[in-house]
Amino acid sequence: MITVDFTLPELESMKKYPASLYAKGDVGLLSRPKVSIVGTRRPFGYTKQYTFDLAKALSRRGVCVVSGAAMGVDAIAHQGAGAKNTIAVMANSLDTRYPSVNRRLIEEIEKEGLTLSQFEPGFKATAWSFVLRNEIVVALGEFLIVTEAALDSGSMRSVEYALKMQKKIFVLPHRMGESEGTNDLLKKGLAEPIYDIETFASLFGQAVDDTIPKDDFFYFCQRSPTLDETLNSFGDRIYEAELEGIVRIENGLVRLV
Repeated sequence: MITVDFTLPELESMKKYPASLYAKGDVGLLSRPKVSIVGTRRPFGYTKQYTFDLAKALSRRGVCVVSGAAMGVDAIAHQGAGAKNTIAVMANSLDTRYPSVNRRLIEEIEKEGLTLSQFEPGFKATAWSFVLRNEIVVALGEFLIVTEAALDSGSMRSVEYALKMQKKIFVLPHRMGESEGTNDLLKKGLAEPIYDIETFASLFGQAVDDTIPKDDFFYFCQRSPTLDETLNSFGDRIYEAELEGIVRIENGLVRLV
């Protein structure tokens, strides 16, 4: 376990920046594009399937999935993304793996992904620490995705944070009488529905082969920049990548192959 001794710009949107932040794993994930996924601890089969597919589609585009390592939607989001593409924010200190049902998943994320906590060693989860954990989960992501939630739930508290931080909120569409929290967000125009997983994930570019290194150059090209912008930022590397078949230059734009 290490102390994060550098400032995370994303967390400056919180009501109060954490006094301390501890980490286990690959802190390099903090510099990746990130999306937060939250939801109920007891999801419907429909929610389980599409939460997993959504996290997987995002990770194939180099996006890091952020969630809270809880039962249900959180765990499924981490699993869909794969341990090396996920950040788990904990409501307890990192010397405790809670909930115990997710112990093996948390251990895997510690080794290949990243776990974070603002709580000192020996701290056990409490009702209020989950609230603080949720604020960090929301702050880290570019968007908040709520795949299923009741009206009176912790996930809807996360929505409150997202609204205060002026972040876009996305939800899975549900039938009437199910996931009343997310349906209420749609009714009020506070969230956008995800009707197609691949179309939504394409906001972050196209899916690529896992053998392509996902570095600053990769993420820059995911946005289809102009050739001039790419040359200014990376010089001749763009032509090397073209020869390697990683990108193509088309109508003055750089696109990943």
